Amino acid sequence: MRLPRTIRLDQSDLQVFEHACESGEWAIPGGFVFADTDPTRLEGKAQLAFRSAWLGLASFGHATLVEVAEIEEADFFALVERLAGHIEAAYGAPSFGHALAAARHELDDAAELCGHKIGTLLSLEREPSEEGFVERFRVIEPSRAGDHAKIWEIVEDNSGDG
Repeated sequence: MRLPRTIRLDQSDLQVFEHACESGEWAIPGGFVFADTDPTRLEGKAQLAFRSAWLGLASFGHATLVEVAEIEEADFFALVERLAGHIEAAYGAPSFGHALAAARHELDDAAELCGHKIGTLLSLEREPSEEGFVERFRVIEPSRAGDHAKIWEIVEDNSGDG
């Protein structure tokens, strides 16, 4: 099973988001965070989070990029329960059962985005629409450095000259 995991290529997330998550957190797009928000009224760091951030599931902070990673099934279901608890507490789900269904839906959707090679980077863009907002995902393929032929080989020099 695969799921997005946050990755930090530089320190910019710490500067652009009010609450940046750590590298290595399991993540979902997390658009529900903005469900009761008018995105056209957002400014600054909140606007940047709306436009481009994934939601980390350990800290519930934001990240610009995620990578496709393997997750154990037991860990996936533990995340469903963790997210359900957060949805119930922070967003007022009517019951844990409702929150659990919403969390499962969020994580299933995130897993569907991961039909790429392990290590593939994903970014997202959100923009306001008449229905609320639209999310688009961009795939950044992993480096193909390992696919190239080796042109150098280092060998020990036993000639005694040197």
